[in-house]
Amino acid sequence: MRNTLVPRIIKCLSRLPLPVARTLGVVIGRCAWLSNGRTRRVTLKNINACFPHLSATEVQTFAFESLLETAKTLTEAPIIWRNSWEWLQSKIVEVEGEDILRAELAKGRGLVALAPHLGNWEVIAPYLASIAPLAAMYEPAPIAAIDKLILAGRSKCNITMAPTNRKGVCILLKALQQGNIVGVLPDQLPKKDAGSEFAPFFGQEVLSMTLVHSLISRTQSRVISLFAKRVPGGFKVIVLPADEAIYSEDVEQSVAGLNKSVENCVHLAPTQYQWEYNRFRLPKAHQDVRAQKKFAFSCRKDCDTPAQ
Repeated sequence: MRNTLVPRIIKCLSRLPLPVARTLGVVIGRCAWLSNGRTRRVTLKNINACFPHLSATEVQTFAFESLLETAKTLTEAPIIWRNSWEWLQSKIVEVEGEDILRAELAKGRGLVALAPHLGNWEVIAPYLASIAPLAAMYEPAPIAAIDKLILAGRSKCNITMAPTNRKGVCILLKALQQGNIVGVLPDQLPKKDAGSEFAPFFGQEVLSMTLVHSLISRTQSRVISLFAKRVPGGFKVIVLPADEAIYSEDVEQSVAGLNKSVENCVHLAPTQYQWEYNRFRLPKAHQDVRAQKKFAFSCRKDCDTPAQ
């Protein structure tokens, strides 16, 4: 049933005008809030953890707005997948910081573009591909019919989708070596067999990918962060330089710089971040690792403290 129903829903959504899709997103977001289900609970938990200075009322308002914005992303995505770059370009009402992107790309070392789950990230790949060939990692959807629709929508002119495995990493490396752009979603929990480190994110120690550090180390590529902020009439693309720590040879400092780069984006549109994603959960395979690191840090701190 779901194998046929969901693709039909996606196809129906893809034919909606953008303002109608956003209105539908508000309705879906309100329903998610009123249902008081897991999505609302995770959102409140994440916002409470990351913004402890907010009052209870402010947290509730923040979380409610976040649910609305995330639902809008869901209803907008099929429209972006279906339409051409020319259509999407007409909906990008402003681009801020493109000079940063072009200057880094012109250095000829390849460019890693960090696109966090902020605003509508489906806008970012076509935008980047309009400037230079883009390779982006892609994890297949569990339902084949849905995966086919999404992959077709994302594999537009100048975009190569790379699988989330060793072959995909080779595709990314080759793209960087050719001076092209590589797109990475930097704020997902790494898979069990992927490189990872604990690093601060809004004051919380979270498991974070080391992929970007590896790409920089092997290609000396440059890095930017960017997102598509939802604004009246369409989207505003905002490009920022990556935090300088991301270029550190030390993997922990580099990963901290990665998370700081995401934070810098989120601060510009906090309610449009996907706080519904359970970023702070810890897979069982990594729990012992975190405990060991905490113990090692405690021992190091004790050793570094001068005797009284």
